[in-house]
This record gives sequence, C-alpha cells and structure tokens, in this order.
Amino acid sequence: MTAEMKGRERLPRWMKMQLPKGESYSKVKNLVNEHKLHTICTSGNCPNIGECWNRGTATFMILGDICTRNCKFCGVTTGKPLAPDPEEPRRIAESVRIMQLKHAVITSVDRDDLPDLGAGFWAETICEVKKLNPETKIEVLIPDFQGKPELIQMVIEAAPEVISHNMETVERLTPQIRSAAKYRTSLEVLQHIAASGVVAKSGIMLGLGETEAEVLQVMDDLRAVGCKVMTIGQYLAPTLSHIQVKEYITPEQFEMYQTIGLEKGFSFVESSPLVRSSYRADAHVEAK
Repeated sequence: MTAEMKGRERLPRWMKMQLPKGESYSKVKNLVNEHKLHTICTSGNCPNIGECWNRGTATFMILGDICTRNCKFCGVTTGKPLAPDPEEPRRIAESVRIMQLKHAVITSVDRDDLPDLGAGFWAETICEVKKLNPETKIEVLIPDFQGKPELIQMVIEAAPEVISHNMETVERLTPQIRSAAKYRTSLEVLQHIAASGVVAKSGIMLGLGETEAEVLQVMDDLRAVGCKVMTIGQYLAPTLSHIQVKEYITPEQFEMYQTIGLEKGFSFVESSPLVRSSYRADAHVEAK
C-alpha cells in the first residue's frame, strides 16, 4: 500500500465526498464530454461539482496551466509558461454558451513573465464571455498582479460582478505557504476592488497550523478593507511533496467560523470542510 493511499485512509468521516447527481448535472456533464470542454471542476476533482453544475455554475482556468510561482499548497505545475493562446477568450465564452451557464467563474495561474502580468488577457476574456453570454454573471478569482493598481483596474473595468482574491492563509503562515504573495499586498488588492464598488471576495484554507485567534484576525482584516464574501475550507495536500495537513478541522468549528463571520458583517460566509473558492458563487453576486 502506498503512503498516499494510507494518507487517504486517514481522512476523517466528514471529508467523504458525495457522488454527484441530478438532472442538470447530467446534462452539463454530457455537454462537457461531447464538446471536449475543459473546466477546473473536472480537472481539479472538485467535491462540489454536482451541486455547482446543478446550480448552473462552472469554473474555468485561463492563461495556461503552468504557473510562475511555487506555492507550497498548490497542485498547479510551476515553470516557464507558454505564450497565451489568443483563441482562449473566445473558447471560454463558447464553453459558457454551450454549457448554458447562469454563472461563470474564471481563474488563472500567475503570469509574472508577462509585461502586464496577464491583466489585459483577463479583461479580454471577461469581455468575450459577456459579449456572447449577456445574461451570464461572472466571478473572477484573480492573482495579486504584484499589487499594481493599474493592472487590477483593468480587470475592474471589464465589469465582472464579483472579483475574488484569496488570502489563502493567516498572516503568520503566509511566507511559508505562498511563494511570492504578501499578506498585506493581498489586502491592498481587495481594498482596491471594494473601493471600486465591485463585490470583493476572499478565502482561506484551514488545517495548516493556524490558531482560532489568527482566523478571526483575517476576518477583521478583510472586513476592514471592505470584503463582503469569505470562503473557508479544509486544506488537503495535492501530493506528499506539498506541505502536509496539520489538522482536520471539525464541521462544528467551521460552523462556528461561519456564525462569527456573519456577526462581523460579511454578507456571505461559506464555511465547511469541502468548501472551495467557487462554492455557491452564484449567490455572492447579491452581496450587500
């Protein structure tokens, strides 16, 4: 038996995933297979794929699948990326149309190799999706663009309904977990988004060795910059060479964080072991 299989066996009972089902899920799955569409939902083995597809939501990744950063929690390949594919914005827009999505979530790798860090390509993709799917709401999960306001502004001006940028973890653990991103820079990115009037959203993973007090501090920091939506989920190591899980947080603890977050003024707090960034994303458009 491999070490990885042993690791899987140690998952607590509440981490067991339900098999996806439902009429809308089956319809979307058939369309994805028929048209050979690529979604993060399938390639990332998302535990919430059934619920999201039934709600008319799916997630896409742009700018390739090779990242210029090497974060210790992330399963994306690190290296020298290929040049952006000029056909990708149109292809994503077409995928959204074929899948008949009510809500599209778009994310990307970091592209520190590009002069504009990928911001122009981001804006083009959002505009293409909107042009072909005027009724579809868009959430984007963006990198930090090295904190450069003019690049963040390019994404804002493309007018997605929600702009998300993940803190990923608490301030103390950020240097160990994230390779180039800085905690304070991420807060500045979110402050810029919130100040523009777009719904600002962020998320963290638990089980990396953070304390309860540190999680509550992240909540306070996010509220202070105007963030309205927060997601909190359990960290799972993609492989044995990634940083390993320090603790499996109980569902009760997640519920407590949700209650506290809502009391602190977030419009939405999605907090449970299997929550990922795009979980119930369609509801977050309504954040006040």
